[in-house]
Amino acid sequence: MRFRLLHRRLTISSPRMAIRSALPWPFRWAVVAIVMGFCAAIGLWAFELGKDIAGLEKGSKEELKRLRNEVIVMQSELLRSQQERDKAQSVANTIETLVQAEKSAQQALLEQVRQLEQANQGLRDDLGFFEKLIPSTGTSGVSVRGLQAEMQDSSRLKWQVLLIQASKNASVFNGRLEMAFTGLHGSRPWSGSLPNPVVVKIGQYARIEGVLDVPPQVVVKSVSVRLMDGNNVRATHSIKL
Repeated sequence: MRFRLLHRRLTISSPRMAIRSALPWPFRWAVVAIVMGFCAAIGLWAFELGKDIAGLEKGSKEELKRLRNEVIVMQSELLRSQQERDKAQSVANTIETLVQAEKSAQQALLEQVRQLEQANQGLRDDLGFFEKLIPSTGTSGVSVRGLQAEMQDSSRLKWQVLLIQASKNASVFNGRLEMAFTGLHGSRPWSGSLPNPVVVKIGQYARIEGVLDVPPQVVVKSVSVRLMDGNNVRATHSIKL
């Protein structure tokens, strides 16, 4: 209080009094909001005007356009990459199919090679058969040079006969082959023969073979063969099993 009195005495100002009208607070807040909105509008207008003056909006549109073009280009490249991938996958599937076909062909070739080896082995066996049965010194006329027989199972007997004419320029021999088989049926003797004589036609040589059906429980002990020329016996041979 003393400070105020002293201030009045030392200065030339005189006391003043202001009269203000009292407003409700809602109206005050409304006025403040209006003023702030107006200021914000002025600021936004100034910002947009500054962008137009600086050319920022134009650059943004160009940048957006460029980015869209790049996206289109990337989509095109992606589509092309997918097409190339599908093409490569198709080629890979084709190659796999070819590889499988080649493997199948190789397996077929291996099977053919195996069959040829078996056939070759059979020819070697035949050659050994001939070499074993043909003697080093020959005799004139047709003769039985070899006879083989073996049981294939309990009821089938396979036999082979080799007939040879030793002379080089021998005429063709026409005759028939008769075979007889003996053995045991249990404890009783058993004998059998071919159902029909085998007709033979021999130039230099001939190999004749066949299979005889043997009754059950029969054990074949010997095999004999006769080469007939009409009613004349030209050659005979027999073996024991």
